[in-house]
Amino acid sequence: MIYSLNGKVIHTEQNFAVIECGGVGYQCLTSMNTIRTMPRIGENALLYTHMIVREDAVELCGFLTREELNSFKILLSVSGVGAKVAIAILSELSTEQLALAVANGDSKSLTKAAGVGSKLAQRIILELKDKIKKLAILPETVQNNAVSVSVTGGNISQAIGALAVLGYTPDEVMPFMSNMSADMTVEQIISATLKAIGRKG
Repeated sequence: MIYSLNGKVIHTEQNFAVIECGGVGYQCLTSMNTIRTMPRIGENALLYTHMIVREDAVELCGFLTREELNSFKILLSVSGVGAKVAIAILSELSTEQLALAVANGDSKSLTKAAGVGSKLAQRIILELKDKIKKLAILPETVQNNAVSVSVTGGNISQAIGALAVLGYTPDEVMPFMSNMSADMTVEQIISATLKAIGRKG
């Protein structure tokens, strides 16, 4: 299994990038969000990858952040969602926006992606929300060590639910949220938490 690619960007198109490592160019299917933010042609880039092996093809998918890769894998877990649809969704929505859309039941945002109709968007919302329920998200008060933060009805509450879509439990995210301003939007809280988790990792 290829965990990541670190090499020179030699080519990009709408839905893929080619990274040269040791004289071999690896084509990685990727989102427009990664294409827009990755280094320019001739510069080095690190992509976190996921390989999909089928009877008729082997596809390597790569993303600039572990969070986007994680979102991609979670989308693949939904019945009826393949690599192309998952990448189309991540081309329209950032990791934070995807998490918020699922947490808020906003299927309309998902339908902006190519290949995602109303029924599929609703199925994505339903299946991923079931995962949140299994994680027992959003108790009235979340406690972590000596930190106790009320989450009922606030932006922290919504952010915890949205981050659950990405596979994070309350215990994992609350230490990073304890000092955040109450004036921050849900998306800002999610973004700041993901960056903090990334720095720790």
